[in-house]
Amino acid sequence: MGGAPTGNFDPWSYRDEAGVAGSTLIGYKVEATDGSIGKIDSDSNEVNGSYLVVDTGPWIFGKKVMLPAGTVNHVDHEEQKVYVDRNKDQIKAAPEYDETAADPAYRDKLGGYYSDTYAATPPGNLR
Repeated sequence: MGGAPTGNFDPWSYRDEAGVAGSTLIGYKVEATDGSIGKIDSDSNEVNGSYLVVDTGPWIFGKKVMLPAGTVNHVDHEEQKVYVDRNKDQIKAAPEYDETAADPAYRDKLGGYYSDTYAATPPGNLR
């Protein structure tokens, strides 16, 4: 289940093998490669524009972060957990969450950031 993506990284689409298909993930916990980062506050399943908004609670001072769908490695629906293939530092260093998620400039910036971190993620860090 999950694993390394095949082909080019697409930040705004869930991988077929992630196990998301038509599910709402609101309320699920999010696990980075090195531990929990928070709970999903909202999500979007729009074609070529899917993402998660995660409330990080005290982890980064109550901020929210947006994770493009392509960062989701797999979903455990029984445990209600979403596993992403980035570590806490990569997520913390991402461009700050912008409530105007539909803004193309913000989406380009965020998508570019996660595309760059995808290339820098060693295969051994994937779950």
